[in-house]
Amino acid sequence: MSKNLASYIDHTLLKPATTQEQIKKIVEEAKEHHFASVCVNPYWVPLCYEYLKDTDVKVCTVIGFPLGANSTQTKVFETKQAINDGATEVDMVINVGALKANQDEVVEADIKSVVDEARGKALTKVIIETSLLEEEEKIRACKLAKQAGADFVKTSTGFSGGGATVEDIKLMRETVGPELGVKASGGVRDLESTQSMIDAGATRIGASAGVDIIKGNAGTSDY
Repeated sequence: MSKNLASYIDHTLLKPATTQEQIKKIVEEAKEHHFASVCVNPYWVPLCYEYLKDTDVKVCTVIGFPLGANSTQTKVFETKQAINDGATEVDMVINVGALKANQDEVVEADIKSVVDEARGKALTKVIIETSLLEEEEKIRACKLAKQAGADFVKTSTGFSGGGATVEDIKLMRETVGPELGVKASGGVRDLESTQSMIDAGATRIGASAGVDIIKGNAGTSDY
């Protein structure tokens, strides 16, 4: 059972003061429990790739993180470098300000540029940062991600004061349909909340408390 649940989890460590020893620890945990991936900042991708290249655990990283306000060119460069370093999944943050200003063409082009760079080499997950959005904006962001060819939509960075909710997962799943993945991240710390996200339509869970989740303990930190 734990291995099946573990396959949903991106074992995540994105804190700014992360050390190499902490990265080694989450890698070993991911290998032991067969998590879907480790999700780390781009600097750590080469190291994680070396540790995980002969395992079933993928290397995931973040693009334009955590604000999403980088230029599209910067996001594309980050994506290319991360893939060259061994990442096979990239979680990009949308341009939230552009979305809120109804500049949908800017948002879609930003997403599509990253999707096109990653195509055939890495999955693209699009972080829409639900805590900053109204319901209509969440729907619009998900539709733009789908139109741009993304593989997943994702709730949150975990750095903007709010995380995943069951209601947001349901809304995102209804909006993108069955074709895209939906990732719940931020505040998912225990088995009960994890299962509720999966029941609502999540196909991936981003959490630093992955070990606690599969052991049925209560975790204490997001990332």
